[in-house]
Amino acid sequence: MNSIGGDSFWLVHVPGRDVRGIDACGAAAQAASIGWYRERGIATAIPFRGGVAANTVAGTISGWALACEAAREMGGRLPLSRLLADAIHHAQAGSPVTRSQHVNTATRRAELAPQPGFAGVFLPGGQVPATGARFVQPRLGATLARLAAAGLDDFYRGELARALAADLAAAGSPVGLADLAAHRAQWRAPLVLEHSLGRVYNMPPPTQGLVSLLILGQLDRLGIERLDPLGADYVHACVEAVKGAFRIRDRYITDPAHMTVDPQSFLAPGQVSALAAKIDPGRAAPWGAGKGPADTIWMGVIDGAGRAVSMIQSVYHEFGSGVVLGSTGVCWQNRGCSFSLREGALNALAPRRKPFHTLNPAMALLSDGRTMVYGNMGGDGQPQTQSAVFTRTLVHGMNPAAAIAAPRWLLGRTWGQATESLKLEGRFAPEVVADLRARGHEVDVLGDFDETMGHAGCVLRHADGNLEGGSDPRSDGGVAAF
Repeated sequence: MNSIGGDSFWLVHVPGRDVRGIDACGAAAQAASIGWYRERGIATAIPFRGGVAANTVAGTISGWALACEAAREMGGRLPLSRLLADAIHHAQAGSPVTRSQHVNTATRRAELAPQPGFAGVFLPGGQVPATGARFVQPRLGATLARLAAAGLDDFYRGELARALAADLAAAGSPVGLADLAAHRAQWRAPLVLEHSLGRVYNMPPPTQGLVSLLILGQLDRLGIERLDPLGADYVHACVEAVKGAFRIRDRYITDPAHMTVDPQSFLAPGQVSALAAKIDPGRAAPWGAGKGPADTIWMGVIDGAGRAVSMIQSVYHEFGSGVVLGSTGVCWQNRGCSFSLREGALNALAPRRKPFHTLNPAMALLSDGRTMVYGNMGGDGQPQTQSAVFTRTLVHGMNPAAAIAAPRWLLGRTWGQATESLKLEGRFAPEVVADLRARGHEVDVLGDFDETMGHAGCVLRHADGNLEGGSDPRSDGGVAAF
């Protein structure tokens, strides 16, 4: 459900150096315009599926390329062929279908099956593959092998680029060879929050990294350490901090080339304190609408020297646009459906404009010498779960696995949810649910370990070099040590 046809963002830390970010976000095609859609009878919103939804360049591979360059500068020795060998093997020899893949394929089958190339890969024999069945992607394996042999730049300016462009055109996408050739990943300075525990980093626009930092900043001002991390006061404070941060996001965050304000300015101590002061501890503030679902993976790593990476990669909705390119097996993203077709809108579609991204990888460098990389998938749920993982691990002292497994909440939509309610996992105590409803929250209670809450991960390095990690029991992830 998530492969090389999307975008990625990275935070990279080397002890003694400034944290750096990789922006591997692909821009809209040169042909993609509001007029282009109107010519095709599309005037109100960009569809989620099909070639017309595949309107931005997939930047992921360019992010891999910058990361490989950075690794070599740090003394990394593994060649690209080795880095891709396992992925090539699993694509060509197959890997077991997980429950998540099975459920999401079955749930989205009606809208995805008609999309170009989808059924031939994800519905073998015309059926939703069963959990545990072998899932094979030989064309994607060949594409990865091509990248290993020819280099990652081939995706944008080589034989592979020409194949991608031809298949995109056949699918009805506006993305062409010139769009691929024009794309470059960029090193970016991350946003930074001065927290009482140290410095917390996230990516700048077009991501919603500012939201994640604003939530943590407000909670720091509210004295979240005094609250029970499973109690109503804690959840209420977190949810209300989310609302304040989302209001800033929805008013200002877009392609940085089109922004009118400096996002770092919102993290000034006075600004964060003023935002926190608006929170009523006894009453829920009004809530509008969220940004919707996502299909994303997060990965984090810390090595023995303390070098740390937090990386997130996505094709946006489940299976992206649903378009699977015939000659390469690449499933292309639909990130550009977040553009507006309304002239003058904050995220109005325009040629070569970057789309708004829910993606945001997180990293914390603490004053006591600890380093933590953390993140999760799940659209609007990303900054919310980040606040849970950060506060429960670093403020309340839970180990990463326990912090991630603890019952979570979600305000708004994700994973196809249509409601904007406050969703709570069923493991919250009944009195917590009742208390939150009494404060004015519209509450829906979900399953005990519900995938709606997204998939989180965390790695924590202590000052003495000891490492801890946690992965989400709601997902297919894992923690590994070498």
